Amino acid sequence: MRPWLTTALLTGCALVPFQVQAEQNWTANLYFENDLFSETDQQYTNGIRVSWVSPEIESFLDDPDLPHWMRSANRWLTPLDPEPVSLGNDVSRRLIFSLGQQIYTPEDRDRRTLDPDDRPYAGWLYAGFGYHTQTRRRMNSFEVNLGMVGPAALGEEAQDFIHELRGFETFKGWDNQLKNEPGIQLIYEHKYRWLRHTIQPGWEQEVLLHAGGSLGNVATYLNGGFEYRVGYRLPHDFGTSALRPGGDNSVPGRGDPRLKHQWGIHAFVSLDARYVAQDIFLDGNTWRDSHSVDRTPWVGDSAYGIAATYGRWKLSYARVYRTRQFEQQPDNHNYGSLAVSYTF
Repeated sequence: MRPWLTTALLTGCALVPFQVQAEQNWTANLYFENDLFSETDQQYTNGIRVSWVSPEIESFLDDPDLPHWMRSANRWLTPLDPEPVSLGNDVSRRLIFSLGQQIYTPEDRDRRTLDPDDRPYAGWLYAGFGYHTQTRRRMNSFEVNLGMVGPAALGEEAQDFIHELRGFETFKGWDNQLKNEPGIQLIYEHKYRWLRHTIQPGWEQEVLLHAGGSLGNVATYLNGGFEYRVGYRLPHDFGTSALRPGGDNSVPGRGDPRLKHQWGIHAFVSLDARYVAQDIFLDGNTWRDSHSVDRTPWVGDSAYGIAATYGRWKLSYARVYRTRQFEQQPDNHNYGSLAVSYTF
């Protein structure tokens, strides 16, 4: 069995860089989103996720270095491969491991009683496992997130810790948060490099399209959108997205400037539109009575930002604008999104 896979399976992904051979590249990602970047403290108020994307494997079904139980579980994922036989060596397959937390709060931090016109307090703590299958033009992502909504998600504790650390007033209404409920989220997203064009030597632009959806008691929706990037030495990956399910797309592809220890910089704009059928953070608990609001079915996110690569690092910052998610919400919401990626 390969050293990197043995390490991942036996230590719960506590990866040790010096055990990874030069041709076997792990990518570690850290995503941090918070509305304090836009000087607010409400709605989707904080999100954090760390993820590890494995080196390439030969096949989700037949790679002898994968445990037998994993190969057996992967057989139903065969339709998600983009014609692996006909595309030959152009196909890259990787595994994804992630941990994350999201926090949602109403606007009035001093109110101790439930506000029927604002969203519920809620936290979501989860672990994820997934698959990437990509070629030079296509990328398919399938992920499963499992976790807890409610007090077990430690949303109150995490927010209080940060607020007390920075000297901010804490929120008083966490006693009204959603009740404990196990959560599952199945996510699929297809990305397509529609256009990549050289403007002049070293300078390029490209358009990346995406479409997919989520199924589960945490969130059920269909989504689609695009990202436009322009800059010097564009990375050979599939976008500079925010902390969106299915968005672990910063792994450098073959020929990426990061693998040559070159620097680059680019600007980007993106749009993601969703038709939402279920959102536990607005609809409330699935099997128990809880606070809820009148969810709007159509939601859109637009973002703009800048990203830089240097050596094997990638750093990006975006300002994200989200349309109203429920009928009683007075305004759109916006927040900042910071992402750091390192390939080793």
